Amino acid sequence: MPAGPGTRRPPAYRALADGVRLLVLEGRVPVAARLPAERELALALTVSRTTVAAAYEALRAEGFLESRRGAGSWTAVPAGNPLPARGLEPLPPESLGSMIDLGTAALPAPEPWLTRGVQGALEELAPYAHTHGDYPAGLPALRQMLADRYTERGIPTMPEQIMVTTGAMGAIDAICHLFAGRGERIAVESPSYANILQLMREAGARLVPVAMAEGLTGWDLGRWRQVLREAAPRLAYVVADFHNPTGALADEDQRRQLVDAARSAGTVLVVDETMSELRLDADLPMPRRVCAFDPAGSTVITVGSASKAFWAGMRIGWVRAAPDVIRSLVSARAYADMGTPVLEQLAVNWLMRTGGWEEAVALRRVQARENRDALVAAVREQLPGWEFEVPGGGLTLWVRTGGLSGSRLAEVGERVGVRVPSGPRFGVDGAFEGYVRLPFTVGGPVAVEAAARLAAAARLVETGASTGTDAPRTFVA
Repeated sequence: MPAGPGTRRPPAYRALADGVRLLVLEGRVPVAARLPAERELALALTVSRTTVAAAYEALRAEGFLESRRGAGSWTAVPAGNPLPARGLEPLPPESLGSMIDLGTAALPAPEPWLTRGVQGALEELAPYAHTHGDYPAGLPALRQMLADRYTERGIPTMPEQIMVTTGAMGAIDAICHLFAGRGERIAVESPSYANILQLMREAGARLVPVAMAEGLTGWDLGRWRQVLREAAPRLAYVVADFHNPTGALADEDQRRQLVDAARSAGTVLVVDETMSELRLDADLPMPRRVCAFDPAGSTVITVGSASKAFWAGMRIGWVRAAPDVIRSLVSARAYADMGTPVLEQLAVNWLMRTGGWEEAVALRRVQARENRDALVAAVREQLPGWEFEVPGGGLTLWVRTGGLSGSRLAEVGERVGVRVPSGPRFGVDGAFEGYVRLPFTVGGPVAVEAAARLAAAARLVETGASTGTDAPRTFVA
């Protein structure tokens, strides 16, 4: 990429070594993977063998490569520098005291509503305890409740169109296995939610990235139409409401156009609504749900969840789709998780029936809004060169890091006590190196301290202190 004013290109061997190192740190090249011979790689990259030899030597010196005469070279991780997890797993409890965790976009439970919901569920458990407890499609009462909520929003829905799942991840996993066998194409937003991308990769899908429009404006419909027409993906996965990680909100016209394009291409559109209730700015108008533009139910499958709007520990999700799709999903479930815990379903049903859900979500919005505003102010003060747009809802801030490597910021951040996921986790093929995602999970003085630690990490990355080399630790975008 072209160098910006005042910057210098690293030597070719250094650029190659840095590229391999980033691939290892991001988990896209596994540890112990054998690398090509020097001559073979030089031919493939059209560089000199001397360049490859120098890159390999630099990687060996940094602990990212091991070699043995006659056996070749393979990737490694230096002692004390563990390979980052491929997903966004929660921070281990033993690290909570010393580390500010910005890795997981999840807030603490909205008490007292969690306790009240569980107590209400216990009071209603007795009749179910006298049954086998196996409800592959979900408890009838909760299916009816969810169907009624869609109907109240102007989308007529029957309980036969609902299946309750173990979180949104369970829902999307079931959909992928039903519709997209190994080797099938799935179109995804770029960037997109890291854990879903990894789920699809492990299911054997071929991911086709579709770049988002700039800022918070939602989808680039021209690109979507081109991908749907030329790649003919079996599925497309989108987050229309407060997209994770960018926070974008697709408007009604975009939703209508994308449904029409998917229908014309014969693509099933999977819409993740897990952030849909997290509107943080009260004056922000909310468009109709995507499934409202598919009255026949032949194109759109909707996924919802209690995990973001209520609490991540409440692993209740659901699918809204045509009745025949729900029957197929339920039948296939017999070979997966059999069903979702009854007690948690009863708790969600109790909350929705009594109005506790609305009060809990209102509390969640207040928490997220306060955290967002505190984090935005702290980052603007401590890191004025970082760029972002403030979303009107959701739980995440997508930040351009002023030319710094997001991967190195994530690595160095853990050393200075702040955990943040780097941009490439949210891409398909190594894009977004100049980004990090910051969730609205901390506020007040903790948000100020998190920004201060990020600023400290940024200074270390800028000076090259993260790797012990003299080369600038920047990513020129």
